[in-house]
Amino acid sequence: MQTKWTAVEKKQLWIFVAVAFGMPVLMGILMGISFYRGNDVSAFPNAQMYYPAAGVMIAVLLTRKKEEKVPIKFFTGFLVLTAVMAGCAVASLFKPEIQLALISQYIIILGSIVLWLLLWLDKKEVRRKYGLSLGDGQKRRPWLYVLIFLGLYFLRIFLSYLFEGEPGMFFEMFKSPYTWLNLLVLPLNFFLVYTAFFGEEYGWRGFFQPMLQKRFGKRAGILLLGIFWGFWHLPINLFFYSPQTWLQSIVCQLITCVGIAIFFGYAQMKTCNIWVAVIMHYLNNNLVAVIAGSADVISGQVIAWRDVLILLILNCILFVPFIFTKIYGKQEQSAGEEKLQ
Repeated sequence: MQTKWTAVEKKQLWIFVAVAFGMPVLMGILMGISFYRGNDVSAFPNAQMYYPAAGVMIAVLLTRKKEEKVPIKFFTGFLVLTAVMAGCAVASLFKPEIQLALISQYIIILGSIVLWLLLWLDKKEVRRKYGLSLGDGQKRRPWLYVLIFLGLYFLRIFLSYLFEGEPGMFFEMFKSPYTWLNLLVLPLNFFLVYTAFFGEEYGWRGFFQPMLQKRFGKRAGILLLGIFWGFWHLPINLFFYSPQTWLQSIVCQLITCVGIAIFFGYAQMKTCNIWVAVIMHYLNNNLVAVIAGSADVISGQVIAWRDVLILLILNCILFVPFIFTKIYGKQEQSAGEEKLQ
């Protein structure tokens, strides 16, 4: 059932959009200037990941009732961390000789540790109300959807090698002991860098998805989310991911975001647990570096249109079918599927 937004929801939505999308536009201009000066711009994508959740938190704080309790410790800590990350990105434009991209990584680690502590200092019922608890007490098997995503992720890699006529390369990458070592370390690293991925997911899956689905329906809402999420990456596509083939990068981003939005949205509605999406997002971004053996493969990509076509086919095979599952067909909205605030 499609329903209109309330007056409070409209206000929250405008605040969210102003922060989550306005900040990348403003910072994207600075990122472009820094890029054309030949500077390292990797501090900008790191900071951008924090803006969606910051938008939700600011919207909640500005629209809450006086007597309403919010996870103020965690929210405050996260907003401070967001401001520091944005400050590092801006400073990298004016002080390129300082390794602010590396410094921002240490800030993420320190901030993630501090925010774990602040999260548990907020009361349990408040954490649960704002979608921050690890579960709602029901047996929803959140781990199952993480495993499904991992299976789809590696199947996509195998099929991409198959399309290239080199299926043996898939098995070759697992022969290196460094690959296995990095895979073992990956779960531990999550606790040190999770805030960046929470920064996106608390905004996209926690707030924007239920808002769009409430107004446009579950299927149209998730497709709109994927498109908005894809274009949200625009400055990163232009100046970081693939400056030489930016148009192909933008198309790939839209294909990827729509496909992943469908599966992440499916998992979010099934589990009602934002941490499932956070973990999957973390794995999606970091497994690339683990498999390649270096994080350098993320930036400076050269993408051919053939690669775009292969990506489209793979996403249509692996992720798009989830939009036809039963949960996307349900019109009623359960309590667990409501937006986080």
